Parts: sequence; C-alpha cells; structure tokens
Amino acid sequence: MLKNKRAVWAIGRRVYMINQIKLPFEETVYISETYIETCIAIETMIVRGAGSIGAAAGFAMMQAASEAQKETYKDFLLNAKNKIETTRPTARDLFAAVDRVYKKALISVKDAESEAHAIADETSDAGRKIGEYGNELIKDGFGILTHCNAGSLALVEYGSALAPIIKAHQSGKKITVYVDETRPRNQGAKLTAWELQKAGIPHFIIADNAAGLLMMQGKIDIVITGADRIAANGDTANKIGTFEKAVLAKEFNIPFYIAAPDSTFDKNCLTGEDIPIEERSQDEILFISGIDVEGKEQKIRIANLGSQALNPAFDITPINYISGFITSQGIKKELP
Repeated sequence: MLKNKRAVWAIGRRVYMINQIKLPFEETVYISETYIETCIAIETMIVRGAGSIGAAAGFAMMQAASEAQKETYKDFLLNAKNKIETTRPTARDLFAAVDRVYKKALISVKDAESEAHAIADETSDAGRKIGEYGNELIKDGFGILTHCNAGSLALVEYGSALAPIIKAHQSGKKITVYVDETRPRNQGAKLTAWELQKAGIPHFIIADNAAGLLMMQGKIDIVITGADRIAANGDTANKIGTFEKAVLAKEFNIPFYIAAPDSTFDKNCLTGEDIPIEERSQDEILFISGIDVEGKEQKIRIANLGSQALNPAFDITPINYISGFITSQGIKKELP
C-alpha cells in the first residue's frame, strides 16, 4: 500500500512517483535516478496530470543541475531544459516549472533544488485551496460529472477538480460522482474511480457517451474538470472529450467549471488556437490494457486489424462554454 500522500516527491537526487500506469491494480512507486529517467516517466505517463507533470519536470531540471559537470554546466542545463520541455507539449505547468528551476540552476545546484521543492509545495497548497473554494459550489444531494483524472495523482497531493468533491464529502454533503471512463487511456475508470473509492465517495463509472443522457435525466447538477493549459482569453485545453461535455452542459444549462492552479494559466498564449495539441500513439486507441479474470496483466487489440487511428490527447473548450474557474485565489467568473 502507498504511504506517501503525494503523487511525486524527491529525496536528494532521486525522484519518486506513484506509478500511475500500474493503477488501480498495483500500487507501486517508480524511482528515477536521472533527469532522463524522469523525462521517460513523464512521456510514458508514469506521472501525469498538469500539476504533477509540472512538479516532476521541476525535479527533472533539478536532477540535471546535479548531473552537470562544471566544464559544460550551462550547455548541459540548456540541453536538459529543451529535452524536458519536449516530453508533454500541451501542459503549461511543465514549462513554468522548468523555466523557474532552470533560472535558479544558473545560480547554483542548491538554488535549483530549493526551487523544485517549492514548486511541489505550492502546487500541493493550491490544490488544498481549490478544494476549499470549490466546495462552495457543491450543494447537498448534487450529482457531479468529472472527466479524465484531476485528483491527487494529477496535482501532487489534493487535486484540482476532485479537491472540491472530496472537501464536500468531508463536510458531510451527500453527493454522487459520475466518472467518465475517459478513453482512450481510461484515466477516469482507472484513476479517478480509484481515488474516489479511497475517499469513500459514492460514484459510478460511465461510458464517455453516457453523459448526455444523464444530463437529460437531471442526474448531473454540475461539471468540474481540470485543465492542462488555459489561454489568456480563457480558452482551455484539457483531456480529449472535455469540449463535448461543455457543449452538453451548456445545452442543459448545467454549470461547467474548470479547476486549476495559477501555473496552468498561460498569459503568453492568446487563445486556444495557440495551444499545441499533443498527438499520442495510435496504439492507445487500437489496444487496451487491463487484467484478466486471473489477475494477469493483458494488452489486447480491440480494433480492426487493417485500420489506423488518430489520437489527439487534448481538445480546446472555448471560454463561452465555461461558467468560471476554481483557483487558489477563489472562484473567478473572469480570468484571474
């Protein structure tokens, strides 16, 4: 069983991450000894979720500073920075963290280490505050729809979209959470459901295409998702399928909120059209992984043998579909 409360942390040069690709069937910790190993963990989604990616990227930059030789220190740092930034191009938190630690690394390795740990602490604290503010939006008896995973696994410790839900449950409100499976990697069915079960919160995993029917039946009172990058005008990138949920919510007059820390807001990105959309391997669509009835891990093809797949990892929800932003500074109807 996992004992650490955080999804990613560091001790010395080692970076520790809850291995998210093993969940929910196996609870293990991945240990990274070098910045390249941490890059691999980010690319392969051993660690995922905007806030946790940011923290891991900051630690990777810290590791690079520790690994660099005095004679080639600055060149090594710059090359490492560029490498880390290519791991997941959509998540704003990654770039913000790498830039902060890189600037400190130019001063000293010790400064880089302090900055990396500060980023993880700030991200954790932001999640706690998001939970407190977002709880104000949730009433007793609410049905809440989520998409992808934006819990403690995704934001170091407290989460973004799940933080208000967990806080509402802890405050005694009777709620039900409807968890989009979130194809193709099923982060909802595997990760969000795992976190909700741990917290003792009533929930149902639903097929991604079931949300419209549940809204029509009056079972959904609010939709809360996380974000990977929020443009200056409020357009928001999040896991593929988020835009569809926002359109449905608007049709049924259901509030649709984005929960995110300050590091996810990108004032240098003017609109959603300027946000790069990561294209991932077609295998994520053509194959599916899980365990069989005997508990053995299996990867099987579920699609036609002669077909290819297109796999954009994110979509853009325009600002006019968003009711507001749940931030560490409070609930904002306009951009913070």
